[in-house]
Amino acid sequence: MAETTHFMDLALAEAQAASFRDEVPIGAVLVLDGRVIARSGNRTRELNDVTAHAEIAVIRMACEELGQERLTGADLYVTLEPCTMCAAAISFARIRRLYYGANDPKGGAVESGVRFFNQPTCHHAPEVYSGMAEMESAEILRGFFQGKRGE
Repeated sequence: MAETTHFMDLALAEAQAASFRDEVPIGAVLVLDGRVIARSGNRTRELNDVTAHAEIAVIRMACEELGQERLTGADLYVTLEPCTMCAAAISFARIRRLYYGANDPKGGAVESGVRFFNQPTCHHAPEVYSGMAEMESAEILRGFFQGKRGE
């Protein structure tokens, strides 16, 4: 459990770094065999790319690092429940386990919204562990958006 907490702490650090770049503060870390393969935060504004979510970034980085399109046996740690696009990428990459922090009732697609992994059209569903560092993840997001609203 200490190892998973460490990886989620790294994802929280990536979320903070994203916030400092004026990105929506979501961070992700991809781990294979106990080793961090990729870590990133959202980069949609920086790259002018709506697909540059933290999850997509680490999946791309890990695939490049490993020289393969599948990430079988890898675990993904992310601070917010993935959206439909990211859930699909997680499925296509064959990620083994998904750990995430805060639920996203509006945009999430794992336990909220479309529940992508429960659909008959989903070819691979990872093991899902939600609520890891949930309060910290939610607080980073809350602080970011309160700052945007000038509260």
